[in-house]
Amino acid sequence: MKCQVLKEDIVEGVQLAANIIPAKTGTAYLRTIWLETRENTLTIMATDSNIEFTGTYPAQTLEAGRVGIHGKKFSDLIRKLPPGELTFEADPDGPTILIHQGKKKYKLPLNNPSWFQEFQAMPEEIGGTWSGELLQRVIDKIAFCINDEEDTGAMNCIKFTPLVEGVVEVCGMNGHQFGMIRFTTPDIHVSLGTEGVLIAKKDLNEIAKWLRPEDIAVSLGAKRMFLRSAKGHELMSVPRRTHEFPDYRNFIDSYESLFQSTLEVDKYELTDALERISLFNTQSSKSTYLHFNPTELGLSCHGQEFGEGSEIIAAQFQGNLDMIAIPTRILLEILSHFTSTKITFRLAGPLDPCKITGQDDPDYFVITMPVEITEDTYYTEEEDA
Repeated sequence: MKCQVLKEDIVEGVQLAANIIPAKTGTAYLRTIWLETRENTLTIMATDSNIEFTGTYPAQTLEAGRVGIHGKKFSDLIRKLPPGELTFEADPDGPTILIHQGKKKYKLPLNNPSWFQEFQAMPEEIGGTWSGELLQRVIDKIAFCINDEEDTGAMNCIKFTPLVEGVVEVCGMNGHQFGMIRFTTPDIHVSLGTEGVLIAKKDLNEIAKWLRPEDIAVSLGAKRMFLRSAKGHELMSVPRRTHEFPDYRNFIDSYESLFQSTLEVDKYELTDALERISLFNTQSSKSTYLHFNPTELGLSCHGQEFGEGSEIIAAQFQGNLDMIAIPTRILLEILSHFTSTKITFRLAGPLDPCKITGQDDPDYFVITMPVEITEDTYYTEEEDA
């Protein structure tokens, strides 16, 4: 195996491959980046046994072949080299590869070639064309609502569901939050088949790192989802999860008639106030108390360690609730995913789900759970005997 290639042509692909492979854990073959030269191309491949990445880049092939190399070491070296031509040459007399650029020369050991396992090809019948920009926006608005723990089944996944007339519904939940966005794109709708697809959060994060604004080709196999770049030189595939996603529609519908209180507030005023109030949050007091009045919203937090803070901002409130408490960082996270200036909270009770929407985000909402309000007493006086 021997080829010449420009560092600037492959550096992104090498980094994408390195992001997928485990850094320290897992068997050695999973920590391998595979390099294959043929017909004036260099193909870079990596897998963590779930995600598969293949990138093919222009190169001058001097000798066809395939080698495996320690992924992180190779990635770090390529990243730190200056732009310009690189030569990769496998040593025919030993299990090493020579990498040189001008007067700079490096040798890295090669991994056992028997470790290589064929990567799955994208089905010839393309399911549809997706906007990379749209998919990136959808992931951004939903991923934070997905549980991080891989053993939580469907709560660790994002759900893409085709509805009627080209509408696609995307949602995620973690037990405390639920996020949903809808959009109408016939190509995406068709590519999801009849059942849609379930993708784990870890795999979703890698897709997000790989996405560009341009269109991508997407196809669903029986067990995998395939995504191919607009130029066709990069392919990523991730496993389709088979968990049973909860029946969230019944949950949403059951609360619609119970949302009897409504709060309307400026997103930026609320965000600024919450940022200041968060300075008084502690490990034992993580929430902001929201105090409702017809034309004002009070915010407060008090803790023994850092004192207390309170603010009042303009708002419009209708309903019978006096106060709820929501973890400050969770509320800030939710607000950051809305583009709207005007935010609406629909409330059912002090411990019931709270639905948050935005005036300029008509097809997006987040449901979050308030926490129990506790009254802490920091100073007590003993009665005289």
